[in-house]
Amino acid sequence: MAKVKPSTLSLFLLILSFISGGNMIMANGQKTWCVAKPSSDQATLLGNINFACSQVDCQILRRGCPCYAPDNLINHASIAMNLYYQAKGRNHWNCDFRNSALIVQTDPSYANCIYA
Repeated sequence: MAKVKPSTLSLFLLILSFISGGNMIMANGQKTWCVAKPSSDQATLLGNINFACSQVDCQILRRGCPCYAPDNLINHASIAMNLYYQAKGRNHWNCDFRNSALIVQTDPSYANCIYA
């Protein structure tokens, strides 16, 4: 069996991603999540929450719900942005938020707050 250089494989996967509309499923089934960049300012985070929650159900962020605490903008923005990202198909462009978001491969869930 011929060896494939990592750079060649990466290029192939990138091309395949564009051909498939950017909605490529990884062979190992790796799930991804969308979270707010820690460097995002408060106004951007609030705008992201407002936008995402105008498009998807953000009930889990309400007081008394599993993802309310900690009650801060970066936490609430990350959850809202991820809800939007998951609902819209987990495409990289659904996790841009004017360059204030990151796609991560480590599950950001905590306590009873389960990121979808």
